[in-house]
Amino acid sequence: MSNIIEITDLASPGLDVYARMTENQLLNRHEPEKGLFIAESPKVIARALDAGCVPVSMLLERKHIEGEARDIIARCGSIPIYTAEYDVLRHLTGFPMTRGALCAMGRPPLRRVEEVCENARRVAVLENVVNPTNVGAIFRSAAALHMDAVLLTPACSNPLYRRAIRVSMGTVFQIPWTFLGQEDFQWPDPGIRLLKDMGFQTAAMALTDASVPIHDPRLAEIEKLAIVLGTEGDGLAPETIADCDYTVRIPMSHSVDSLNVAAASAVAFWQLGRRPD
Repeated sequence: MSNIIEITDLASPGLDVYARMTENQLLNRHEPEKGLFIAESPKVIARALDAGCVPVSMLLERKHIEGEARDIIARCGSIPIYTAEYDVLRHLTGFPMTRGALCAMGRPPLRRVEEVCENARRVAVLENVVNPTNVGAIFRSAAALHMDAVLLTPACSNPLYRRAIRVSMGTVFQIPWTFLGQEDFQWPDPGIRLLKDMGFQTAAMALTDASVPIHDPRLAEIEKLAIVLGTEGDGLAPETIADCDYTVRIPMSHSVDSLNVAAASAVAFWQLGRRPD
């Protein structure tokens, strides 16, 4: 049975997760089993529920109780569902809520790299991509354009940050992913060595004199390929490029030398993720 709670006190401790906790506090590095994340919008919340994520509470614009959020409320049992009008919720959270719905959920444990890559033919590897918007956009492209998994170096933004989840449209719950080790994990070695031990060849997306065009037929014939994308400003580290089997470029015109990493990922996944005819 639904537990609808009208918000009368913005300082209520039950609202801390929506109003006063930072992303790092939600992550709870010291006790990861107690970590939380925030899913935003009924569609994204539904995708998180489909993936087995456990809801803790919900913050909901009043008009959606019998509207867009009705089905997800029914799936959430007796968790607290805090509600008020839109202006109150915007004042509480400090940002406009997409479709007037937020849901705090328990953060699932990270999966092992070998588990995430099991049976994968194409994986995306993100090196130090720190912008949550870019991470979310890359996940959406990865899910849509034939990637089987996403791996992230420890310095990457967490895919379960609220903005990354929202930009991904919930695809972070649909495509397997994990981090390549903890904060002290060394990249590119032994990270790339781990990929090679699992049977992957590696393609660094970078502009160098040794780059091959993305439509090079040899790339399409590779049975298992890891596509490595670099940080927003500097791209991939030189040592990463040196350790990869291929360096791959996207041919461009009008003297444009590079694309945003999220845009580049979509092109790369479309071309390299397709199965040979």
